[in-house]
Amino acid sequence: MVKKIKTSLVIILAFFCSFTFSGCGYNTMVTLDEGVKSAWGQVETQLQRRMDLIPNYVETVKGYAAQEKETFIQVTEARSKVAGAGTIPEKIQANNQLTSALSRLMVVVERYPDLKANQNFIALQDELAGTENRISVARMRYNEAVKNYNVSIRKFPQNIIANIFNFERAEFFEAPKEAKETPKVKF
Repeated sequence: MVKKIKTSLVIILAFFCSFTFSGCGYNTMVTLDEGVKSAWGQVETQLQRRMDLIPNYVETVKGYAAQEKETFIQVTEARSKVAGAGTIPEKIQANNQLTSALSRLMVVVERYPDLKANQNFIALQDELAGTENRISVARMRYNEAVKNYNVSIRKFPQNIIANIFNFERAEFFEAPKEAKETPKVKF
C-alpha cells in the first residue's frame, strides 16, 4: 500500500513538474513579452518620426505667426520632455503632452489663411497628419499586445509561472484627459 502511494505521488509530482516546467507557459509569456516590446518599438519609431518633423513645422508656422510665441514654447518644451523621458509610462505621459501642444498649434494655424496656402507648410502638415495616423495604429497594436500579454500572465496556471519568473503587467498607452473632452470651436 505504501509503495502504491509513493508511486502515485511520484507520478503526480512528475506530471506536475513536467507540465509546470515544460516551458509551454514560460515560452508563451516570453513570446508575448517580446511582442509587447516589438509593438512599443513601432510606437517609438513613429513618435521619433513626429519628433523629427516638429521643428520644421514649428519654424514654418513661426514665419507667419510670430506673435504666437507661447504656443511655440509649449510645443518645444513638450518635445524636450519626450526626448528626456526614460520609462514607458514617462514616454506615454510626455507624448500625451506633446499631442496636446500640437493640437494648440493647429488652432494657431487656422488663424493664418496665407500659411495654409504655403506649399512647404502643406507638405509638412500632410507628413505630420500621416505620422499621427501611424502613431495611432502603432498605439493600437501596442495596446493589443499588452492586453494579450497581461491576460496570459494572469491566467491559471501561467500566473504561477509568471510569479516564479517575475513577469509583470505591462502598461497600456492611454489617451490624455484632454483628448476625452469635446473640443471648443469658436468662429
